[in-house]
Amino acid sequence: MANDQQVVGDANRRPDYDHSNNANQASTAPAFFSCWDIHAYYGESYIVQGVSFNIHEGEILALLGRNGAGKTSTLRAIARTGSPMVTQGEIWLDHQPLHNMKSHEAAQNGLALVPEDRRIIQGLTVEENLKLAQIAPPLGWSLERVYELFPRLKERRTQEGTTLSGGEQQMLSIARALVRDIKVLLLDEPYEGLAPVIVDEIEKTLNIIKAQGITTVLVEQNAIRALELADRAVILDTGTVVYDGSAQEVLENEELRHEYLAI
Repeated sequence: MANDQQVVGDANRRPDYDHSNNANQASTAPAFFSCWDIHAYYGESYIVQGVSFNIHEGEILALLGRNGAGKTSTLRAIARTGSPMVTQGEIWLDHQPLHNMKSHEAAQNGLALVPEDRRIIQGLTVEENLKLAQIAPPLGWSLERVYELFPRLKERRTQEGTTLSGGEQQMLSIARALVRDIKVLLLDEPYEGLAPVIVDEIEKTLNIIKAQGITTVLVEQNAIRALELADRAVILDTGTVVYDGSAQEVLENEELRHEYLAI
């Protein structure tokens, strides 16, 4: 079974990182989240080719690259979805090894993936979608707290979730993650198909979440908006890390943006 994959690595040893080749990599304090030398495949296709990076608690990291660079695959590998199949590497969150866990075990340890298709459950209202996410511990935010952050969801709590607008569905997907006790939020293309004014609302929400100490990894084709929001950036090219450092530096480096982001 895909989710029964076992990853090469000592489950009781936190990896040491060699930062000598990249002064921008965050190494001044212990990492809250780390992935190290992650390799993953879809069948025979070698997609994630030795990806490594660290994130500090409360940071927003933009995981960027051209189409096909391996961004979503890396996010899915971290979330232990079983597809792509991870064959090597280590994943650590708050001193806990996640690399030999199944996806539901990683979720119980604080990892939450909000996929591009949002996965709103058809036939359930907004509130039922949220309550379903609260069935098993550990629990996070209360419904009252979620509705305070997302007043639109409170207004539409009795409406079927799949009938919401695209922006409202994205809010519901994030809210559904928050009612769990999460430490790291993995967001795949949260701005896709949304009007700029709705993107503004999502960004305000992510800053509020950041202020609560939740760490976020953001995969987004709208690289400029992602970089303006993020503290740090990791850029992938053909499944490997080609940049790890300040988001502001990417904004200021036209040559880097043109070569790896085509902007």
